[in-house]
Amino acid sequence: MKLEYFIAKRLIGAKSNKSSVSAPIIKIAITAIVISMVMMLISVATGIGLQEKIREKVGAFNGHIVISNFDNNNSEVSISPIQKSDELYETLQNIPGITHLQAVATKGGIIRTETSFEGIILKGVDSTFNWTVIKEYLEEGQVPDFSSKLTNDVLVSRFIANRLNLKLGDEFNSFFMREETDKPPFSRRFKIVGIFNSGLQEFDSNFVLGDLRHIQRFNKWQPNQVGNIEAFISDFNAISTIGDQVYTQIPSTYNSYTIEQKYPNIFEWLKLFDFNIIVIIVFMILISAINMIVALLVLILERTQMIGILKAMGASNWLIRKIFLYNAAYLILIGLAIGNVVGIGLLYIQKNFEIVKLNPENYYVDVAPVHIDWLFILSLNLGTILICLLILLLPSYLISKTAPSKAIRFQ
Repeated sequence: MKLEYFIAKRLIGAKSNKSSVSAPIIKIAITAIVISMVMMLISVATGIGLQEKIREKVGAFNGHIVISNFDNNNSEVSISPIQKSDELYETLQNIPGITHLQAVATKGGIIRTETSFEGIILKGVDSTFNWTVIKEYLEEGQVPDFSSKLTNDVLVSRFIANRLNLKLGDEFNSFFMREETDKPPFSRRFKIVGIFNSGLQEFDSNFVLGDLRHIQRFNKWQPNQVGNIEAFISDFNAISTIGDQVYTQIPSTYNSYTIEQKYPNIFEWLKLFDFNIIVIIVFMILISAINMIVALLVLILERTQMIGILKAMGASNWLIRKIFLYNAAYLILIGLAIGNVVGIGLLYIQKNFEIVKLNPENYYVDVAPVHIDWLFILSLNLGTILICLLILLLPSYLISKTAPSKAIRFQ
């Protein structure tokens, strides 16, 4: 072991000579590893970050699992209510993974201003609503207080505010249809106390957040009757499993569905990122391995005489192969070290200064999000070293084909 390491170290020192043929090839190989590592780190961190950010946004405004009446048929508007009972809440809270429950209801309506009108869906919420995740997207104002008496305060999206030329503090008239078609619609005058911007067109273009008690009055529901119950979970990767458990635990007249089922287009699109990340990692590792193969072959050809001398002294083929593999591993480690410093540095710059912007209409976010997972980075480094060295075993086999007598005379 010490002999191979000593010779490998001398070999590394010898190759630094500017007149060495292998010197520029080795520099190119190290550069390729650096670039490959940077590309892998960026693709993984931004890909996973984008997935998590979009999941977080969709969940913030919809919950992760929705429980409703079967009669609603997954409609955006609450038609038939469900009972908000202590028994149902206790059943749901006993399911592992569920962290929060909130009651909501929705009703379609129209906002009418002096110059324009816009169709909306009023999403009624109560004091149990999880405002923590919504506040991140609040651009102006504050969230309404629904813990006491009935209020006309609402949150509107930046999209709706811009289309109707509304601003913070403005009041507007809204109209909601009755079940009795022969009667005029309900009318309410709401006041804007906050403006949010989630970047989700499906939500921003339709929803206004208001007091749940308005919808209960419109629909003539009892105080314990709501449109939906939204459940939040701690681990999004377990959403299908928890969703199945919820479905089996709720009454037979109720239905449940996950946000993956509600927004299949968004989540199918997100799954493509996993494939893209895998493709990038595979290609980057192959590029690194190919460059290292070229560098190793050049080293072997340049050190043919040394190989012949070692064989003449009784060194085995495997011992000589290990010398060159140790040398290759050293070069790979140099490239990975530089690549990690550059890649992680760029990721931290993006995370703290948000330099790279995205089009929210296409990506649902306005800034490229970054998720740094140290365990994944460690796995990526170890995987790159292992795969490259395994691939380099093949070209190192050429050493066993080198005859000592010819190698010593090699010029």
